[in-house]
Amino acid sequence: MRRFLRSLAAIALLAATAGLQGAQAQNFGGILRIPHLDSPASMSIHEESTIATLAPMMGVFNNLVMFDQHVKQNSLSSIVPDLASAWSSNEEGTKLTFTLRQGVKWHDGKPFTARDVQCTWDLLTGKANEKLRVNPRRSWYRNLDEVTVDSDYQVNFHLKRPQPAFIALLASGWSPVYPCHVSPRDMRTHPIGTGPFKFVEFKPNEMIRVAKNSDYWKPERPFLGGIEYTIIKNPSTAIMAFAAGNFDRYAVGILSIPLMKQIQNQAPQAICEVVPWNIPRMLLINRAAPPFDNPDLRRAIALTLDRQAFIDILSDGQGSIGGAMMPPPAGAWGMPPEVLATLPTYGPDAPKNRAEARAIMQKLGYGPDKRLSVTVTTRNVQAYRDPSVLLIDQLKEIYIDGILDAIDTPQWYPKVMRKDYMIGVTVGENGLDDPDQQFYENYACGSERNYTGYCSPETDQLIDRQSMETDPAERKQIVWEIERKLAEDGARPIIFYPVSGACWQPQFHGHTMMVNGNYNGWRLEDAWLDK
Repeated sequence: MRRFLRSLAAIALLAATAGLQGAQAQNFGGILRIPHLDSPASMSIHEESTIATLAPMMGVFNNLVMFDQHVKQNSLSSIVPDLASAWSSNEEGTKLTFTLRQGVKWHDGKPFTARDVQCTWDLLTGKANEKLRVNPRRSWYRNLDEVTVDSDYQVNFHLKRPQPAFIALLASGWSPVYPCHVSPRDMRTHPIGTGPFKFVEFKPNEMIRVAKNSDYWKPERPFLGGIEYTIIKNPSTAIMAFAAGNFDRYAVGILSIPLMKQIQNQAPQAICEVVPWNIPRMLLINRAAPPFDNPDLRRAIALTLDRQAFIDILSDGQGSIGGAMMPPPAGAWGMPPEVLATLPTYGPDAPKNRAEARAIMQKLGYGPDKRLSVTVTTRNVQAYRDPSVLLIDQLKEIYIDGILDAIDTPQWYPKVMRKDYMIGVTVGENGLDDPDQQFYENYACGSERNYTGYCSPETDQLIDRQSMETDPAERKQIVWEIERKLAEDGARPIIFYPVSGACWQPQFHGHTMMVNGNYNGWRLEDAWLDK
């Protein structure tokens, strides 16, 4: 394990150096202009769960390590150094030691040291005196015992047990290092980082601006003079503005295929690609709220899902059906279609599934003359609203009448975290294609983002087993066992995995859309404008 990690770090460092040396011909300057889909509650990545915060703020920060920004498929082999110049593990796999770069400064001029790393993870694990207002990814670090400092430039992560994929959690876009000397409260409104861009301003419902960090520790980075994110919640308005040449790139990749075709019609010069997204649409059922505490009712609701209809209507026939893990080929851990189809409620015969669902509902006392009225709660953005509307239509097939309750982003996450809903639709906003992240965050007992309240000691034991497994093939078999258990228990039914359009003007260069880690690729330090 130690030799593997050292070799990985050395290879990654060479790749990063080669990338720096090969980028001398790019243009410097210019303001990248992007329409932004939503206005988040704050600018603090560690307190938010939306790409509306992560995308503009990822470039303000650095991680210890990160996924190579130009490798489409995230994996352990695509992890490269960032604030850490090298790392290694002890033979037991329970201690990761990071050697840190020297001479790195925070945007306010104070030096970056190992103490900042320790402070960040003390904050995330709840050990710090100050607390995060919300801590959506605390469950990632259940296995982290403590972080210790050897010197200003060496820090250790002590694990309770081996966890080979722990390094992937640190490479996620959700894992920046925060400064010790700035309070969590101030990071919400004026974040201080070490990254290629400095935070300038956030005007709710108007714009977010960042500017070039001229003192960035990476030579020749960034190329851009700054980035402006104009908040436009109406996609049609944003498309017209993009077609008129007011923006260099359309949003942060969240673009339905029908809307992408509109862009191609209105702006034929635009360059577009279709990208798989590891952010599935998920069905939420509050299993603690009657009558949804009845497992038969929850099964009937899951059976009425016509997953292919969601794909056909919302993604123009493009997308995929999957479980908790993203399906192949974009995903590394998901089940192939023929195995997935054997899971409970995943049978491809939608009419047959609905006949079974209606029989269950009738047994529970519902029918054409006695229908169940529910509120379907979701976030008030298109990626959430559209599948919620289609869900309401499909629920009618089994005697359930739904009313849409669309919640603005600042209220959405607190609402679902406290389980203040009946039925809902959410988007899996994690974007890390690793079972540790997906299972601990969404399904482990007591996790902050386990919105449905699912809790199974048997499943938790399996989650820990796969987390400790060093053999990828063996780990995958345990992952599939977990998938089957989650489907049997109706833990949080996955509706479908979408694809997304990504469009930009010809003058925009230097950015790679990731196919299984869409929240991990927004550093934009290599992006540049040819104009």
